[in-house]
Amino acid sequence: MSSQEGFEFRGAAKEWFGIWIVNLLLSVLTLGIYSAWAKVRTKKYFYQNTWVAGRNFDYHATGKQILIGRLIVIAALFVYALAAAFSPPLAVVIILAIFICMPVLIVRSAKFNARNSSWGNVRFNFDGETGDAYRVYMGIPILVALSLYTTFPFLDQAIQRFAINGHSLGKTRFHFDSPIGPFYKIFLLAAVFGVVGIVGYGFYVIPSIVDLQGNTGLDAQSKMITTMTVGYVFLLVMVVLGGVIYTTLLRNIVYTATTLGPNQHGFRSTISVGPMLWLALSNALVVICTLGLMLPWAQVRLHRYVAQNTALLPNGTLEEFEGEIISDTNAIGDAYSDIEGIDLDIAL
Repeated sequence: MSSQEGFEFRGAAKEWFGIWIVNLLLSVLTLGIYSAWAKVRTKKYFYQNTWVAGRNFDYHATGKQILIGRLIVIAALFVYALAAAFSPPLAVVIILAIFICMPVLIVRSAKFNARNSSWGNVRFNFDGETGDAYRVYMGIPILVALSLYTTFPFLDQAIQRFAINGHSLGKTRFHFDSPIGPFYKIFLLAAVFGVVGIVGYGFYVIPSIVDLQGNTGLDAQSKMITTMTVGYVFLLVMVVLGGVIYTTLLRNIVYTATTLGPNQHGFRSTISVGPMLWLALSNALVVICTLGLMLPWAQVRLHRYVAQNTALLPNGTLEEFEGEIISDTNAIGDAYSDIEGIDLDIAL
């Protein structure tokens, strides 16, 4: 066994475009119903084309499972919309109930996605405790808010620990162990860009507002709009830069701090800020200029770069894994996570 097994993405933009365009057209023609099957086809394509150590990943959920879960969630949201229109107090009760149930749904989503994912012929699993989910997703955020978000790295560390330690490959558990220092380093680095954006916006926009105060002429209004637009663009660029830097370096930290099984098989992520910024910018420009038609190319390009900079570090044989197929057909949590943007999928 080599000291490092690199990940490899074997998909092609042309091949993925054919699947993507069919998914898009059928989803539109069926008013979104086919999107459940489109999600399955999307995951299967990217999973099945991602290989490491001579084995590829796979996704086993069905469109029917996901559709049923989505219909239940949509029905609940429809009831909330009716309540908001005719009984605001009831709407408040419903939204509070959904909020309180969020950690439960997060756990259900993680279980559904893990149990329907595999590497080789071994399924993943997630058995994180609901009580821990309430602590991580509801308890710690309150403390972080009270600290004016200066303790945000502790929240991110807790989320990573909960998500990774709850996963296993068959019966072999993942383990995450990282000190808080690296989290604070990337948090402060990203925060610098946010502060620069806010300060730059203030120094550029506020003087113009003061100078033009009381002036209602068209020239003044035009200047004000231009100034505000330039200020917002600068602020947005700084925030995006900070976000890309944070997520890029966070992935490297998390992979380095994660091991698998008693043999402690390791992982490595070597994605760099420069290439990620270039990919984000160039992909966005190409997709916008082609009115979205080059989105499959951008997705394959990004996925290939990430795969090429991810590695498994075996510490002994990889034949030790054993597993069992755990039945889990409840996709309600998965559907909710689609709508709310929560993602606890396996990060390939």
